[in-house]
Amino acid sequence: MYLIISQSMLSICLFYVIFTWIGGVKAGRLLYSGSLEQMNRKTRKLLFWAWFPALLAAAITAGAVYLQRTMDTAFWQDRLYVETPLVALPVILIWFVSVPKVMKLRSLLKKAIAEEQMTLEPAIFGRAAQPGLIVPYQLAALGALTAFYFSLVPPVPFKWLDVAIPLGVLLLLTAVLWGRHQFRYQQTIGLETYTAPNIWKRVSTMFGVLAVAAGLIILGINFALKASELPPQIDMASGAADYGGQTPSDASLHQHSGSTAAMAPGMVSVADLKGPQDGVADKHFTLVAQKKTVTLSSGKTVDAWTFNGQIPGPELRVREGDLVEVTLTNQDIEEGVTAHWHGLDVPNAEDGVAGATQNAVMPGETYTYRFRAEQVGTFWYHSHQDSQEAVSKGLFGTLIVEPKEVPAQAVKDITVLTHLWKNTFAIGASDQLIHEKVEPGTPVRLRLINTDDWVDQTYTLVGAPFQVAAIDGTELNKPDLLTNTHVVVTTGGRYDLTFTMPDHPVYLAVGNNNKIGLLLSASDQAEVPAIPQTVAFDMLNYGRPAATPFDANSKFDREFNLVLDNKLGFYNRTFNFLYTLNGEVFPNAPMFMVKEGDLVKTTISNRGNVEHPMHLHGHHVLVLSRNGKPSTGSPWWSDTLDVQPGDTYEIAFVANNPGLWMDHCHNLTHAAAGMSMHLMYEGITTPYSVGSATNNHPE
Repeated sequence: MYLIISQSMLSICLFYVIFTWIGGVKAGRLLYSGSLEQMNRKTRKLLFWAWFPALLAAAITAGAVYLQRTMDTAFWQDRLYVETPLVALPVILIWFVSVPKVMKLRSLLKKAIAEEQMTLEPAIFGRAAQPGLIVPYQLAALGALTAFYFSLVPPVPFKWLDVAIPLGVLLLLTAVLWGRHQFRYQQTIGLETYTAPNIWKRVSTMFGVLAVAAGLIILGINFALKASELPPQIDMASGAADYGGQTPSDASLHQHSGSTAAMAPGMVSVADLKGPQDGVADKHFTLVAQKKTVTLSSGKTVDAWTFNGQIPGPELRVREGDLVEVTLTNQDIEEGVTAHWHGLDVPNAEDGVAGATQNAVMPGETYTYRFRAEQVGTFWYHSHQDSQEAVSKGLFGTLIVEPKEVPAQAVKDITVLTHLWKNTFAIGASDQLIHEKVEPGTPVRLRLINTDDWVDQTYTLVGAPFQVAAIDGTELNKPDLLTNTHVVVTTGGRYDLTFTMPDHPVYLAVGNNNKIGLLLSASDQAEVPAIPQTVAFDMLNYGRPAATPFDANSKFDREFNLVLDNKLGFYNRTFNFLYTLNGEVFPNAPMFMVKEGDLVKTTISNRGNVEHPMHLHGHHVLVLSRNGKPSTGSPWWSDTLDVQPGDTYEIAFVANNPGLWMDHCHNLTHAAAGMSMHLMYEGITTPYSVGSATNNHPE
């Protein structure tokens, strides 16, 4: 509903701009009427241009009031306090100031027409030129333009200082209009007859005004272009700091004091926050990044960036507690590569983010990661250097951490990793139906991983009741059995589905079709079952509650607000709709500052028009509530939380993994356009930087 209301308000505001502009022009030209009949017709039309904008203003006001009554403050504050007065107050002035003057003028005109007067009298001239008649109509147009500007460039988070300049410009233009019309009125009331200015004079005046306005706009655009240009080198620890309501420590002040940060006593470098460096690894893997043309199951070929010459990269499967060592070699990816372990909370120096936790691995270079696999679950890895392009072209694979204890009964464990290879959708490298033999009675675990950019993928399991056993690598407590239910996995997210194989075929439909999916049966000959009508899975009340280290009633050390939105603007000299974090994009987006051991609460609100799967590196967050409703089922831990338009989530986590951590939208198109910020621990610094003067480009 939020998306419908917000988009409707934007559309109505655009129409309001058009119609109030027409009304303002007609009011200003009323004096140019050549006859009594013509002026009479124009006054009748002016009454229409009072009625119609009033309806639009009422609709905008109703939308703002609805949001105020049903949504959190972030969704309506600017709309109710700024946009609504900008559209409503001029309409009120029209009806209480302009319309009575129009009605009085119509009365004089009707009387003159009835008396068959042939010319306009000076009294009529004066009434047609009254500023009180004209300016409210033109103020409505200026107010509409200003409201439309705030719709496209919302002041979020809301601060009166941020709206002061546009409102000041509006008041100045209103004063100029009043002065102009007052001057014309004084000229008019002293005349026996009024002659409209020559059309060419009016046109030249209009073009002069437009030329001045265009010049100011061009100056503003040039300034905005220059201001949006990213520096050639950006220290990832130099962003604007938000301390979540706490006072920064002395170490934190040193942290943001420029080049002296690395010299400050007690500071710890990201580069030193490594995994275990001693001991023989339990599991060692080698990943070689290289370009290669690979073939999908249908025979189609894909020019890909690969790990070890295959798409996806090799599955890395380890056990809980294993010391894992991964050697990454870049053979020929000119842009550089890294390896980020998505969802696995490794030490900061092992996180694999170019410019934040390491330098990009360039062609001919090698980098080694070492970490202990302390979480059981489904994860995946991908390059975090030019990640939008790297993931799209194939630099990713699965990472599975199995429990230390082997289950008594063998489980059929199947990874379903979906990806769009250019225009071809596939499960791994298969763009056809996959058929696997499974004996009845076998426990089955399907690990669903969505790697696509900007795609919420739908999966429907047909033929057996199932459980959602885990989300984002964390097991759920006593999950309920589900039937006729589909699950939607956001970009970067993971769902594990478990069931017992029945004596008939089971089908996992991907995207609700029977062409791309997974068919399980006991025989080689089986048909895909029909896909029934299903309802969407909702995690908020699923499963059974269990004890957690903290909950919604805990006392939090830091509390942050994060508002996701869109605004029209420039980013690195490119004009577009930007995806913003508290009204800013990287590198001006907020940096949330914490201390080790802090219990942190964040309220995330999405008042934009598209979903954002927000991915916090190095931590799993506990979902406390969604849209004011508490999470009452199994504890819901997530590392990639899909925040839909109109959603507000309250989440919390313990700051127990020191470092500099990315927090970004995993629609990687959005992240590359600046929707990226950091979680930063006080006392941490980084020797790495990003920008055109470096090889590091994490997004």
